[in-house]
Amino acid sequence: MADEIKREDPLERLEREEAERKARGGSLRTTAIILAIVAVALAAALAYVYIQKSTLVSELEEEKEDLTEQIVALQADYDQLSSDYDVINSQLDSSREEVAQLVDRIKRTQAVDRAKIRQYEKELGTLRSIMRSYVVQIDSLNTLNHKLTVEAANARKEAAEAGRRNVELTAQVEGYKEQVAVGSKLKARNISLQAYNGSDKVTDRSSRIVRMMVNLILSENDLTPKGPVRVYVRVKDPEGNLLLDGTGASFTLNGEALAATASREVDYTGADVEMSIYVNNIPEYHKGVYIAEVYTVQSLLGKAEVLLR
Repeated sequence: MADEIKREDPLERLEREEAERKARGGSLRTTAIILAIVAVALAAALAYVYIQKSTLVSELEEEKEDLTEQIVALQADYDQLSSDYDVINSQLDSSREEVAQLVDRIKRTQAVDRAKIRQYEKELGTLRSIMRSYVVQIDSLNTLNHKLTVEAANARKEAAEAGRRNVELTAQVEGYKEQVAVGSKLKARNISLQAYNGSDKVTDRSSRIVRMMVNLILSENDLTPKGPVRVYVRVKDPEGNLLLDGTGASFTLNGEALAATASREVDYTGADVEMSIYVNNIPEYHKGVYIAEVYTVQSLLGKAEVLLR
């Protein structure tokens, strides 16, 4: 009788098991739904972070590209800037090197390295300010030099026409001379060195050469003193030996006595003077580069060279 009382009714057992199964299934579905929601939220967060990062990287790349273009443009501006003054030219060369290094550095820097990008922006601003100062200096010096040149030329003309110099005018002219000393030096251009054979034709064959000729133009310059000017040439062979034509030409430059290969005197009037200086009586010529240096007693006018075969 007791076993019959404890025995569970089969229908009730089935109902109980079904209820337990439903309870477990509901719990699993709830867990699955929660996990799905968490996964979706995590994916959305990751997508947002990725989009934000991509946007930031894109903005930084654009910022770097814009900064690079500005630096390259400044480099072009520096390349176009020039002056007639050695001191400023030396400073310009130094600044050009800084800009070139900046271009190289920014090209090798990652756009996300914001500290370096900000540093390059500051350097760009500094180089721009330096360039503006160069422009102001060059304009000021050009204006001053032009003014002094005109004033010196007028003073010379008035002194020549009047035929006399009083103390005040002499002091004024001497002052102008000091300020335009560089501009008053005699200059030359189109310097060339050519070799000729016995038929008086240009040749580069060393075995056929009988003489050489140096051609040049003394440039026009109202500030250069007018009158006789002797031009000297020093021609050196490929070994650096000075060629001597037997005339014994020589001159003194900056206190140093120098032998010359040849020389010629011309009358300089302030206008262009085309001239040629012959080099004769040289026993033989060799293969290699011959260099001609052209001088006056004031300075080196320039150089030219010719390659002989």
